Amino acid sequence: MKIKFNLKYLFLTILLFLTEVLIATVLKDIFFIRAYLGDVIVVILLYTFIKTFTIIDDQKLIVGIFIFSCVIELAQYFNIAEKIGFRKGSLMYIVIGNSFSWIDIACYAVGCLILYIIVKYKNYKLLLTTQG
Repeated sequence: MKIKFNLKYLFLTILLFLTEVLIATVLKDIFFIRAYLGDVIVVILLYTFIKTFTIIDDQKLIVGIFIFSCVIELAQYFNIAEKIGFRKGSLMYIVIGNSFSWIDIACYAVGCLILYIIVKYKNYKLLLTTQG
């Protein structure tokens, strides 16, 4: 891993963050978008955020983000936010979450799979342009 700022990933991070805010506020009553699409997007948001500041192997990063997401989801199963002492409705309570769901883990997996496909396509395209 190497530290290096990437403006392209910063813009993508801001765009994805604003999308998540939009989902949490304006689109909160549309169940599919709030419950599923938000979880797919959040792993992509984590990826772009980390890539904003580092050069890191994409596959290792994607696996790491999936593991991190599963650990957070598992923490929700054990109500960690409450046990740590965060009040319901507080920012950290919301960030950590409060309800475990296998479907959330499936959504994280879908988000990571999308990332993997994008990375593989980008690398394949790059390989074609350097050979041609």
